[in-house]
Amino acid sequence: MTTPEIPNTGDEPVLRSGFACLVGRPNVGKSTLTNALVGTKVAITSNRPQTTRHPIRGILNRPDAQLIIVDTPGLHRPRNVLGQWLGDQVRTAVAEVDVVAVCVAVDEPLGAGDRYLMREVAQARPATVVAIATKTDLARPQQVAKALLDLQEAGAGAGLTWAEIVPCSAVTDSQVGLVADLLIKHLPEGPRLYPLGEVTDEPLEVQVAELVREAALEGVREELPHSLAVLVDEIIPREGRPEGKPLQEVYVSLYVERPSQKAIIIGTGGSRLKQVGIRARAGIEPLLGSKVYLNLQVKVAADWQRDPKLLRKLGFLR
Repeated sequence: MTTPEIPNTGDEPVLRSGFACLVGRPNVGKSTLTNALVGTKVAITSNRPQTTRHPIRGILNRPDAQLIIVDTPGLHRPRNVLGQWLGDQVRTAVAEVDVVAVCVAVDEPLGAGDRYLMREVAQARPATVVAIATKTDLARPQQVAKALLDLQEAGAGAGLTWAEIVPCSAVTDSQVGLVADLLIKHLPEGPRLYPLGEVTDEPLEVQVAELVREAALEGVREELPHSLAVLVDEIIPREGRPEGKPLQEVYVSLYVERPSQKAIIIGTGGSRLKQVGIRARAGIEPLLGSKVYLNLQVKVAADWQRDPKLLRKLGFLR
C-alpha cells in the first residue's frame, strides 16, 4: 500500500524523490554512512572488508524529499564467481540511480583501487556524480585537505566531473546532513516511491540473516569474512504461547568453506557460537517485535564462492 500524495497548492515545498548509490572500495564506510543518513541501522557494519554482499536500500524521508540510499558492496577486481557477481551488482546499481556518490576514505592515501573504481563509474556515464570523502574523524585537517585535492585530480583523470565534493564523518555525524542535502538537490521532482515510515525494503529474512552474519564476523580472523554466508531457513511462531507473550522460532544456517572455519565459528565447546547467538538475538528481537528462540547450525559448503550452484542456493546468483 502506497502513501497518497497531497496535491501541491503552491505553498508546499517541491517534493523530490529518487535513488542515490554509494560506491567505493571495500571498507571505506559506505554502510556506516548509509545508516547515518537514514537515521537508523539498515546495513550491517564491520571493520572487515567486503561485509556488504548485495545492494541494500535505506530510505530517508523528509517533508520535501524521499532519498533512497543504495549501499553497494565494495568494488574491486574480482577473484572468483562471487566477486564477479558482486561487481555486476554494483555496476547495475550505478546505471539505474539518479545520483552516484563515490566514497573515498581520507585516512588512507588515494590508491589504485580508488582510481579503478572511478574509471568503472565513468564508463557507466551517470548523469550526476558526487565525491564523498569519508572518515574525516580519523584524519588530520591537512590530510582531509590533501584528500579533497587528490579527489578532484583523480576524478578528472578518470573522466568524471564532480557535481559536489564533500567531506564527512558518519561516526561523529559531521556533515552527514549536508551530504543528504546535496544528494537530494540532484534528485528529480516526483512522488514518494515508498510509504512513509519505511526505512528499508529488505525482506525480513535477509535482515535477520545479515544480523547473524554481523554477529559472527565480530573478532574473527581475516580470511573468514569472505568465506561466511548466512541463510535463514525458517521463521515460525511457537504454538501454545501465553496471550501477549509471543515467541518466534528462527532457524539459521551459517555456511563456511572448510572444516577449520567451522571450528572457528563454533569455538571451544560451542562457546563462540553461543556468543554469536546472544549478539544476533539482541538485534533480531526488536526487528521481529517478540522474544526469539534462535537455532544456529554451522555447515561446510566447500568453495561455495566459486560454485555457481552453491551461490544460487545461498541467494547470490539468480
